[in-house]
Amino acid sequence: MSDKIKKTVTFPATYESLAAISKFVIAAAEAAGLSDKATYGLQLAVDEACSNIIEYAYEDLEAQGITCTCRVNDRSITITLRDEGRPFNPKDAPEPDLCSPLEERQVGGLGLYFIHQMMDEVRFSCESDGTNVLTLVKHRS
Repeated sequence: MSDKIKKTVTFPATYESLAAISKFVIAAAEAAGLSDKATYGLQLAVDEACSNIIEYAYEDLEAQGITCTCRVNDRSITITLRDEGRPFNPKDAPEPDLCSPLEERQVGGLGLYFIHQMMDEVRFSCESDGTNVLTLVKHRS
């Protein structure tokens, strides 16, 4: 299935870039014809993922960039995020505590959970050159 739209932009890996990344993703979601609710979920998932890249992958490294590719076809929109920060294995992340009262929970740790809840597919990989690749897929209804 061929892409109707495919655009790639590399943004500086800084919190100041989050608004521009969001704008880029929202434009692709609108072009894909996603509902407002699906667009919001996609934007929120990408924002959380990019925040984690900035915070953890580039934590004390000289931040380089986050390359964001948006692909739209007849069935879905796919957002691919690439970074050269520390490798990340989501299997190493602890399961979030969803049962304890809020006041007893640790701060943080829900980002991956929310990303998985908002997206139809989530894939992580680390390429042989050390590039982290996060692929987020939202099916069109």
